[in-house]
Amino acid sequence: MSVIEGRSENRAEKKLSKEQERLKKVKDAQKVKDRIISVFIGFFAIAWLFPIVWTFYSSLRPYKEIRAGGVLSFPKVLNFDNYTSAISRMELPTYFFNTALITLPAVFLILLLGSLMAFVVTRYSFRANVALLLLFTAGNLLPPQLVFIPVFKMYLAIGDLVGDRRFLYDSPLGVILIHVAFQMGFATFVLSSYMKTIPKEISESALVDGASVFTHFFRVMLPLLRPPLASLGVLMTTWIYNDFFWALVLMSTDSKRPITSALGRLTGEFVTDYNLLAAGAMIAALPTMIVFFVLRKQFVSGLTLGATKG
Repeated sequence: MSVIEGRSENRAEKKLSKEQERLKKVKDAQKVKDRIISVFIGFFAIAWLFPIVWTFYSSLRPYKEIRAGGVLSFPKVLNFDNYTSAISRMELPTYFFNTALITLPAVFLILLLGSLMAFVVTRYSFRANVALLLLFTAGNLLPPQLVFIPVFKMYLAIGDLVGDRRFLYDSPLGVILIHVAFQMGFATFVLSSYMKTIPKEISESALVDGASVFTHFFRVMLPLLRPPLASLGVLMTTWIYNDFFWALVLMSTDSKRPITSALGRLTGEFVTDYNLLAAGAMIAALPTMIVFFVLRKQFVSGLTLGATKG
């Protein structure tokens, strides 16, 4: 019996050692994969951060020094003179007010209408709900350069109908509406995908308790959408704030345009001071950076929760 037991123990030890070797190989292979992924992530992080760091570095250097020694010359002076000059020339209060006048109502309407649309296509069954969702999503895929001429003519035609040609053209209202039209499809798609992960028993309980459609949406569903709404709010604020195209083609009065248009005040007639322009770009980008850092937890939780829930 001892010989048999010894052989069985040897076999068990061999199996255990083979299993340990296999696990070690798996762990080693996973470590190699993790290192490769870390290298790629680090490379893309550097590639993403480099333009920001270079813009900030350029904004601290005087243009005379760049013109004399070149862009790659060693800096002799680093100061905030370009920022002082940019602030005085950009008329920041006016352009920041114009930007807020466009961005805040546009983001509010996008989130409200997108959540309402997502609520309809996910909580109510009818023949055209999927087609309607695809229609909204497809509208978001159209390039602005393709439709700006029809939109421009439509704005002028609507202005002629109401007796004021600048009712939508050269008006913040027109820019707000075009942002809502283009971004609501993406908001609807994201919110509907998230809303599908919410158990339907919640909606059924609300209906059994006699909740109306508005009560069902505003008191039951809308509080559950806070994480994705925060994420979309950050994205939409950034996209609309940084928009230059629609404000340029749909507004003719410079004093009505948003902050992205104020950068044009920093370009010279014959020579452009790119260091001054870099300072203006950093000033213009500051509000979106503040919004992201204030809402970064909600932004990340909205993305991850929508992907893992259910």
